Amino acid sequence: MRGMSEPRRPRSREDYARGLPDHHDPTAGVGGAPPARSALTLRLVLAAFGLVVCVGGGFLWLAADVPAWPAVVLFVLGAIALVDIAVILRRKARGEPG
Repeated sequence: MRGMSEPRRPRSREDYARGLPDHHDPTAGVGGAPPARSALTLRLVLAAFGLVVCVGGGFLWLAADVPAWPAVVLFVLGAIALVDIAVILRRKARGEPG
């Protein structure tokens, strides 16, 4: 077992496939349930959809003759989706499954 003073090594794809330490899946073995998997690809698709909808909706809202604050809200949500996409791509590049 590794001591607290030892540095952590970067995790590899095999580490994720083997399972991370201290991970407990409460559904493991219950009714033949498969092991839990990360849904990074689904999260990436949903974040990209949110980015397109929010930015497109923001520009459409600005084109209309209405108050601009809803467009600002949509642009902020689009920026959050963009940050989420960056985080997901970083995790996928590290080799996390999903």
